[in-house]
Amino acid sequence: MGETEKNYYDYGIDGFWLDEAEPEFATYDYEHFRYYIGSDLKAGNCFPLLHTKGVYDGLRCAGEKEPVSLVRSAWVGSQKYAAVVWSGDIYSNFSSLRDQMSGGLNIGLAGIPWWTTDTGGFFGDVTDPEFNELLVRWFAFSAFSPVLRLHGDRGPHDIPNLAEGEFGGGFSPTGRDNELWSYGEEVYKILKKFLDIRISMKSYLKEIMREASENGSPVMRTLFYEFPEDEICWEIADEYMLGSRYLVAPVLYGGIREREVYLPKGKWRHIFVNRIYETGRYTVSAPLDEIPVFERIG
Repeated sequence: MGETEKNYYDYGIDGFWLDEAEPEFATYDYEHFRYYIGSDLKAGNCFPLLHTKGVYDGLRCAGEKEPVSLVRSAWVGSQKYAAVVWSGDIYSNFSSLRDQMSGGLNIGLAGIPWWTTDTGGFFGDVTDPEFNELLVRWFAFSAFSPVLRLHGDRGPHDIPNLAEGEFGGGFSPTGRDNELWSYGEEVYKILKKFLDIRISMKSYLKEIMREASENGSPVMRTLFYEFPEDEICWEIADEYMLGSRYLVAPVLYGGIREREVYLPKGKWRHIFVNRIYETGRYTVSAPLDEIPVFERIG
């Protein structure tokens, strides 16, 4: 791995956040930017694939049996090199949350099952009255997504810089704390509730991750992937399956405390209220500490 091995792996670091793997240019003059194999316009999409492959191959040569990298760019085949793709630096608003739902489903259909997002968005201001509700709804969505992670540059950026000569951080503008407990006791209790649910699903998540590795099945699936014979499932864009067992209907708008859901053929158990439903359309409650999630029975 060269310098990566010398400066990181030899110190015990065996997983990498490769971040910007496009690469990003000051000006996107794709036609004139050249790689060895051709112009960026012609070959640029190969860059993130080969970038991730290089790190993957190096880790395997170093003896790692299950290397993994977090990247913000991918191309056809990136999944072969254990790329966990996240959707990049996105804005903290409900419109962006809705985009993540679409993005997660589409990248799964494109063959890349390991996908994640900056929960709460990247560019967010904690003084925004809408932010805590957005964070809770986004965290609930992430808890039932392929990978759950909390990340973002939280504003306002008014943390004082350190005085000259001092050490320990603060020498440049920085975001605020972004742990589960950073947003008050009420938010913490809700986030921990969803985190505990996520932890309780560990065995199931390992099962569907193994399935993704073996046959390419998305972890986060469109309804029509599981129910191709149901015409309604081809029209629904705001529900999805986590593996084959759980139907998830996240809350994607602010101020919402109930929403309509469609349940395909079969019997379904609402995991929060423990009520059994059969196929059909229903309006179900969605208080701030719950989202409609249904376990497939049988």
